[in-house]
Amino acid sequence: MTWQTVVEQPSALGESPFWHPDEQMLYWVDIPGRQLHRLNVFMGSVQSWPMPSEPGCIAPARNAAGEGTGLVIALRDGIYRAHEWGGTLQCMVAADHDKATTRFNDGKADPCGRFWAGTIYEPRDASQARLFSLDRRNGEEPRLELKAGDATVANGLAWSPDEKTVYWADTPSHTIRAWDWDCESNAMRNERVFRQWPGKPPGWQSGMSGYGGRPDGAAVDVQGNYYVAMFEGARLVKLSPKGELLADIAVPAQCPTMPCFGGSDLQTLYLTSARQNRPEHELQVFPSSGCVFSMQMDVPGLPVNFFID
Repeated sequence: MTWQTVVEQPSALGESPFWHPDEQMLYWVDIPGRQLHRLNVFMGSVQSWPMPSEPGCIAPARNAAGEGTGLVIALRDGIYRAHEWGGTLQCMVAADHDKATTRFNDGKADPCGRFWAGTIYEPRDASQARLFSLDRRNGEEPRLELKAGDATVANGLAWSPDEKTVYWADTPSHTIRAWDWDCESNAMRNERVFRQWPGKPPGWQSGMSGYGGRPDGAAVDVQGNYYVAMFEGARLVKLSPKGELLADIAVPAQCPTMPCFGGSDLQTLYLTSARQNRPEHELQVFPSSGCVFSMQMDVPGLPVNFFID
């Protein structure tokens, strides 16, 4: 398996990639760059859209009849709807967190059409990050429903193919949790540790051995395997539905951030990465840090879920 660089222009912190099946385009965000990007993989052209604040995550959107276009976007201060690329940003719900210390981070739509977004507590000295869902189906008044907490940096959100398990990671604690989940009621039960890794060794610096990274963004394939980017670990890990290690895939960046499946057959694995605040010697070893990579897979992934309003 070999990685290809599909976007040469690096992001400071690329995140939240998804493959749009109707447009056959790859979307992702640059959080500190305050940009949304989309790639026409056939032409190799990238379009960019500046945001008024940091976009933590995005998802495609449509109405209940399966019509319409646009995106749902979690910015620092709330969750917004745009009905077309470059269009007006309409705030659906304002965040109730302190915008000076907290912003939205990893998120995506669930199989029933809700939008989920977790937060990051930027001082990172307390477990104040939370996970929310937003439901606008059937004319629901938009509101954030608290789903989980006790985290510092929300990441790793994903669902199993049978829609009975939801995964969520707290990056600094090196832990991925799982819950039994009911799509119709949106109830989460039976919280458990899905996988946990050792913390960063004291004094560890980029280029040293002895550290495998910590869990960032994730994706799931049709067999229920969970793929998670290991930030600072220069690798992507594939876990079975039981949390067993199935594959450890080296990545051409010290800080991979989030995978997604794309292409017409959903057998192309795309991966975003970061280069912001990375040491110069690391960037010499990994000059493509911040770029988007791809790899062909034997097993297809799950398609992106759409937010429904």
